[in-house]
Amino acid sequence: MKLNPDWRFRPPSSIPYKIKHDCEAIIGRCVIGTGRERKERLEHFKTYFARAAGIIGSESSSLDFAEYDLHSYMSQAASNAPLFIEAFYEAFQTLPEDFRPSLAMFNGVFQATDFVIDPPNLIFRNAPTPVAVPEDAASTLDRRAQELIQKSLSESDRLLAEGMNGNSAANRRAVQEVLWLLETIVTAFKGLDTEAGTVSGKYFNRIIADLRGQSGKRIDQVLGWMVELHGYLSSPTGGGVRHGIDIKGSTVELDPKEARLFCNLIRSYIVFLLDEHARLNR
Repeated sequence: MKLNPDWRFRPPSSIPYKIKHDCEAIIGRCVIGTGRERKERLEHFKTYFARAAGIIGSESSSLDFAEYDLHSYMSQAASNAPLFIEAFYEAFQTLPEDFRPSLAMFNGVFQATDFVIDPPNLIFRNAPTPVAVPEDAASTLDRRAQELIQKSLSESDRLLAEGMNGNSAANRRAVQEVLWLLETIVTAFKGLDTEAGTVSGKYFNRIIADLRGQSGKRIDQVLGWMVELHGYLSSPTGGGVRHGIDIKGSTVELDPKEARLFCNLIRSYIVFLLDEHARLNR
């Protein structure tokens, strides 16, 4: 099954007890027979859930122990919803067709987890699509810079997913990551010639000031909005994601919707800056 590789190490959610219990009941209906035949089928499922739990599994000494070990492996694997779902789904795919639940049944079981199995992919359906920053938008930067941009965007996405699942601190860190990236990309303009002269500033506000005044009011307006957003997010009495929050004030952690809004706004400015960098280099 294809899934976001980050989920193997930082899962966006866990499997609720009821869903784990339902999965055990489904497996119980497929592990038919008695004695050796039943134990072999239990060992089959144990292999998949041991891997999902990060455990080196071994064959149980008896049927009773096989049932106990499978229950234990499933309980440990439940801390990582994507890997649990992967183990459950793939274990059935290697069984005879008569023992495989339908795709609709699989997705029905995991409906409350917000994951959808769309073979061969596992999709987190409640993760809104972020504003895209095309890789070729950074074509005027070197490979190291391009890799840094994509790495930072991926990290912000991962943190937003954590925020959606109850980690409130991750929302602020997601915005911090792309705000840092915005400040980093602005430095690419140092020394460039514009219609208003050479960019001589070294830091965000100074570089943006040098870029303003070019032909076209629209560019000035966009740069002005960018400075306002940067200032708000930097202020302890504003967004409080860069210079800390006003601990004596009423500032609270960002909620997931606010974090995604700010991340998407910043992503839009990043795309704009990369396009401008390409234009000025031409």
